[in-house]
Amino acid sequence: MTPMAARIVDQLPEGDDWVYEVKFDGYRALLIKNGGRVQIRSRNDRDLTSAYPSVAAAARRLGADRAVVDGEVVAVDATGQPSFQALQHRSAYPGYAIVFYAFDLLHLDGVDLIASPLEARRAKLERVLGDSGVLFSAELPGSAEQVIAAVRGLGLEGVIAKRARSRYVAGERSDAWVKLKLDKQQEFVVGGYRPGPHGVDALLVGYYAGRDLLFAGKVRAGFTPHVRRDVHALLGPLHAGRCPFANLPEARSSRWGGGVTAEQMPEMTWVAPKLVVQVRFVEWTGDSHLRHAAFLGVRQDKRPRDVVREQR
Repeated sequence: MTPMAARIVDQLPEGDDWVYEVKFDGYRALLIKNGGRVQIRSRNDRDLTSAYPSVAAAARRLGADRAVVDGEVVAVDATGQPSFQALQHRSAYPGYAIVFYAFDLLHLDGVDLIASPLEARRAKLERVLGDSGVLFSAELPGSAEQVIAAVRGLGLEGVIAKRARSRYVAGERSDAWVKLKLDKQQEFVVGGYRPGPHGVDALLVGYYAGRDLLFAGKVRAGFTPHVRRDVHALLGPLHAGRCPFANLPEARSSRWGGGVTAEQMPEMTWVAPKLVVQVRFVEWTGDSHLRHAAFLGVRQDKRPRDVVREQR
């Protein structure tokens, strides 16, 4: 089953029908328990069970013989602060724990719950979680303004708003679930890189518009030497003989240095567009480039062809 997705908005809806939750900065996944057997499946149906043994162990303690739980794998520090980079590079962040925040219950002991109201599913979910170690994504109290202020004050990524009586629509972006990002970030596809002392000086990233991969900008910030080497190792098997971006080269370099001109093309190493990365940035420029882009991590739970320019 493909998880239900949320639409991006620039303003949270308000009213008694809406509930708010933290938007966690992690990997979306389904926990599937069938007796003593547990699986963790990513949103593109990759098996993550062996990668997160502590989450699998907690799932075996759920208060149900069979269950499907929707949520997110998150790396958190001792204060509960999440970090996507810590999730990506666990050896470099030894103080972080891997946990699973659950926010929905889709099946319970043979009963399909997706047509039940969200509020009913979450009431059952809280009982199923018990003291298993799988964490409950609690509702955030207050008005939209108060919730945004609280989440921003904690340095968290954003807020999800859901209609309390909505059903679960697998594989769709429904208006019943919407998300507000408090900083600008999204996934991009890597189409090449400029080599550097530690393998990668800058990633060349883009997004799909129909069948075309469109160049969005260079990403130089957000790396450590260790991460540059790790990313370079992932890109090695993807080396390609030609540029995959439909809109390169450009006539001139952009104001913020994000463009690639014909003269600069030979400096780049091109790769097959198969690696997806998460990038934070300040804004889109007038010529559709990323301004002040920073690398956050590799996304192994997203198909390259699903990466489009997110609208806000």
